[in-house]
Amino acid sequence: QVQLVESGGGLVQAGGSLRLSCAASGRFFSRYDMGWFRQTPGKERDLVGVIRRTGESTYYADSVKGRFTISRDNAKNTVYLQMNSLKPEDTAVYYCATNKMPYGRIDAKTLSSDVFWGQGTQVTVSS
Repeated sequence: QVQLVESGGGLVQAGGSLRLSCAASGRFFSRYDMGWFRQTPGKERDLVGVIRRTGESTYYADSVKGRFTISRDNAKNTVYLQMNSLKPEDTAVYYCATNKMPYGRIDAKTLSSDVFWGQGTQVTVSS
């Protein structure tokens, strides 16, 4: 099973920035889309963004466009989420994920059972 480990969460004031990292195990990291999701208590996990296998193509939820940036370093088996201009409504547990199937796609309709999840990292944005 692919192992994903998120880091970089914390407490930040509104308008501040954080960079999340997700380190993945495995020797075929470049064969997989990588996604970032977030979840608040009582809610389903929402897709934040996706970066495709080669890194040139990305997708972002409307709520984070212009503020968040996804990147990946396939040589380091790591995907990043740079979060700028943070708002209190960005407060959530952030998870990275990859499709269980090589070359599989990740989008807003991807089922939770179809991906491997990291353990999550808490991001709290104060007013």
